[in-house]
Amino acid sequence: MNVSVKPPVVAVPDEPLYASAKKVYPQRVTGRFRSIKWMLMGLFLGVYYLLPFVRWDRGPNAPSQAVLVDLPNRRFYFFFIELWPQEVYYFTGLLVIAAMTLFLMNAIAGRVWCGYACPQTVWTDLFYAVERWIEGDRRARMKKAKEPLSARRVGELVAKHSIWLIIAWWTGGAWVLYFADAPTLVYDLATFQAPLVAYAAIGILTFTTYTLAGHMREQVCIYMCPWPRIQAALTDEWALNVTYRRDRGEPRTSIKKAADLRALGEKAGDCVDCLQCVAVCPTGVDIRHGSQLGCIQCGLCIDACDNVMAKVGRPTGLIAYDNDINIERRQAGKPPIYRFFRARTVIYLGIIALTGALMLYSLYARTLVDINVLHDRNPLYVTLSNGSVRNAYTIRFLNKRSELRTLELTVTGVPIPTLHVIGEEPAERTIVAVGPDQTREVRVLVTVPPDAQIGSSNRITFEARDVDSGDNATSTDHFFGP
Repeated sequence: MNVSVKPPVVAVPDEPLYASAKKVYPQRVTGRFRSIKWMLMGLFLGVYYLLPFVRWDRGPNAPSQAVLVDLPNRRFYFFFIELWPQEVYYFTGLLVIAAMTLFLMNAIAGRVWCGYACPQTVWTDLFYAVERWIEGDRRARMKKAKEPLSARRVGELVAKHSIWLIIAWWTGGAWVLYFADAPTLVYDLATFQAPLVAYAAIGILTFTTYTLAGHMREQVCIYMCPWPRIQAALTDEWALNVTYRRDRGEPRTSIKKAADLRALGEKAGDCVDCLQCVAVCPTGVDIRHGSQLGCIQCGLCIDACDNVMAKVGRPTGLIAYDNDINIERRQAGKPPIYRFFRARTVIYLGIIALTGALMLYSLYARTLVDINVLHDRNPLYVTLSNGSVRNAYTIRFLNKRSELRTLELTVTGVPIPTLHVIGEEPAERTIVAVGPDQTREVRVLVTVPPDAQIGSSNRITFEARDVDSGDNATSTDHFFGP
């Protein structure tokens, strides 16, 4: 008789579905790339916080804020440029230029945007600076995190989070200043006279800045941001990334052991396995393991490694902006090569230049008056008792200046046309006044005499011309006849 024996049941320990994020304690570092980051941080934050207070004289009846998104009046002001909702294509052009610039940066130096210019990086750097100033550098913070709370420790935590909240609050406050006159809104906010939406926007942005820059930090870059995954599909083998030059660094060993190996004629790498590159990394990445999703290409590990190499008397550049092609070339005894100008970078530059040129030409050639014409649908035309043919139109004039404009309306395309604005007395010249920063809609009758030679459909052009400045705009439609 066959007896089946069941295999013993082995207990499998419960494991989490995901790995908990390890807290990162970046160490302070000095060097070339850290200095660049400080300078760019100061520039970006200075522009963001102070730009709403910059003034720009646009004349009477116009806002004097240099950069303003005027939602109630549907305008966008940027120094000497004024955009209307009808000119949304300029924003499309800016988005194209921004996207191509990001692609170009990626093609040249990988995630250099993430490392130096991304708002998440800039504000996180600022929050880290506050944390180091209050709690100390990496070792001090790690030690304090393991100790029980004391009065001194509570005081440090309160001070740190208070300053973080002040920075976050002013970040949200600066954002809303771009949507109203900054000095006026500051006064209204301080006296609790500002609209509720302003306080709500500041509250939301305060919370998000405090949370993302103060607590989530590197997790935003690794888990929330889509750009690391997108740029991986856009990069190529020639892009320069922060790279551990393994051809020089391996095998890793201590300074003393490296000297012994070299004395015996054996190979010893320059890397002393000090882990300083990991200690300074804001995302906790070990760059010696190669390109990784968490690396934001900030270059701080380069500074840390260069400092160590200088102390031990070895050449700097063990970690640098490089690529695997040059590592292989050096291993083969060939000199490194760099190709900044290649097909994709030239294409990106071409798109940026072409889009920018089209936008500049459009800005230069545009007029500050516009006209739109809509033909009446029913009836298409009317034959008068004397044989004249009349068509009716609705015409909308747009005045983009902050002053009253007097426009003369003319029409061409049919013989001997007569124009009459409904509600006004017939006159030799058809004059329409349009207020500053306003649109005006009028009903216009166009009549041709009975002996005029016209077809069943005639293409005509309406022109609105400023009698003072000469600015003009045109719009085409059709004149229908029997």
